Amino acid sequence: MTIQQLEYILAVDKFRHFGQAAESCFVTQPTLSAQISKLEKELNVIIFDRSKMPVIPTETGSQIIEQAKKVVSHSKGIYELVSQLKGDISGIIKLGIIPTLAPYLLHRFIKNFIDKFPKVQLQVEEMVTEDVIKKLKNDEIDLGIVVTPLNESGLLEKPMFYEKFFAYLSEGHPLLRKDKISVEDLDTTDLWMLQQGHCFRDQVLNLCNQAKFQKMNFHYESGSLEGLKNMVNEYQGVTLLPELATFSMSEKERTRLRTFEGEEPIREVSIVLTRSFLKQKLVELLYNEITASIPQEMTSKAHGKIIRFK
Repeated sequence: MTIQQLEYILAVDKFRHFGQAAESCFVTQPTLSAQISKLEKELNVIIFDRSKMPVIPTETGSQIIEQAKKVVSHSKGIYELVSQLKGDISGIIKLGIIPTLAPYLLHRFIKNFIDKFPKVQLQVEEMVTEDVIKKLKNDEIDLGIVVTPLNESGLLEKPMFYEKFFAYLSEGHPLLRKDKISVEDLDTTDLWMLQQGHCFRDQVLNLCNQAKFQKMNFHYESGSLEGLKNMVNEYQGVTLLPELATFSMSEKERTRLRTFEGEEPIREVSIVLTRSFLKQKLVELLYNEITASIPQEMTSKAHGKIIRFK
């Protein structure tokens, strides 16, 4: 058994196609197929059911694949460990980040990080929290930047900062007469929200009483906070924004922001990783760079209410 053979079966499991798996591994399909057959013969099991299209793992194969993920991940970690011991800051970090953070956070630390550590390749992809969790557990990404707590077994959460929620109101909105608003004030028919699948939508619904919301005759759920902000600018209504999303707003727009009275709702933003992840030095450096780019008052836990998932 070799690490290379395990990498081949992981590729087939990912693509469910021998040809595409071989292409991703930069080998010919006969080479990849022969190595997987050799491994199956050695173990005296069938890992993939080749009669199905797409190819699927057998029941035994699925268990072997799960173990192979751990072995391959740990084998790669050995190289990272040696680099760290030598003081060589290098390697690849595959990072997943949720869409309600990416446009407002990445530009704050990316340039400084890659300037300081030119041998580190930072590969970033936007994805919803559900996909971050899935890809972390499948070793398809190394780290996630998401809103926590997740309460997911096998994942570690390293809190970085805490964001307040702000209400953003349209011009002439009745709630602008108030300096601060309450959650009960949002019991209206004019709340613009993110579409399903976004954790920020879940946080808003957790904050408010979902049952009391009624839809307008025009109903729109956006995939981005900027889309919601534009709808508020053009039409009557209100949307909720996390703190980082308010930093680039114009002075005129900021006059239509309102905080919440009493215990302010906040959300916790963390780096998440698997317990077996070995690139600890890179995690530490990335963590330090991100927290240094955030206002200090956001990096300590505020006296607010953390909005949790249902």
